[in-house]
Amino acid sequence: MNIALNWIGLKTIVTKEVIRVLRIWIQTIVPPAIMMTLYFVIFGNLIGSRIGLIEGAPYMQYIAPGLIMMAVITNSYGNVVSSFFGAKFGRHVEEMLVSPMSNATIILGHVAGGVIRGLLVGGLVTLIALGFTRLHVEHPFITLSMVVLSSTVFALAGFINAMFARKFDDIAIVPTFVLTPLTYLGGVFYSISMLPEFWQSVSKLNPILYMVNAFRYGILGTSDIGIVYAYAIVCTFVVVLFSVCLVLMNRGVGIRE
Repeated sequence: MNIALNWIGLKTIVTKEVIRVLRIWIQTIVPPAIMMTLYFVIFGNLIGSRIGLIEGAPYMQYIAPGLIMMAVITNSYGNVVSSFFGAKFGRHVEEMLVSPMSNATIILGHVAGGVIRGLLVGGLVTLIALGFTRLHVEHPFITLSMVVLSSTVFALAGFINAMFARKFDDIAIVPTFVLTPLTYLGGVFYSISMLPEFWQSVSKLNPILYMVNAFRYGILGTSDIGIVYAYAIVCTFVVVLFSVCLVLMNRGVGIRE
């Protein structure tokens, strides 16, 4: 493996992805900002004022970390699935495949692009949240590491979706029927301690619950689950999903058929 060539390839893909995100910023950055503003207004101001405290925090403050994480997850996923499927659809993925870059570099480049878009949108949503409530980061390392790891998990998942997708409709199936329900049931708007015991156990099967709660712990210092357990689950997802991406790329699934 030529490290220098792969490094150049990685920088090229990441630069292309960042330029793409910024060039179509009206489609990539503005819509999630508007959507999250509506969440803060409707759930935070209008409904939250009648709910009171959850885990010792005002409702607006309690849901803010969850909404930030939700924006990061959906945008990391959406960026990679649309970008890599677009490369397949436009047939310029073939230029990457015949280049000296390794398959791992192609994956990492696209995942990095998804993570960067997720962090950009997450940063913007954080600024919007500060307009509605006060956020003091209790554990900066946990906050930053968990948002990057969670973003990586869903960027990798978006890459897998893009590899299997055969038409544009296919890239909307997973976000609509899997990602959105899991996000809404992942403890963004409530604490699982408010659920009956059976549904608490069901909720613990949802990986997004661990990401949201660990991120919330980093900001507010409160969580429904153990932080070490959350890191173990999220890191396992990163390793497993990257391995799956690499196997699919090496076999040429969806790109050499």
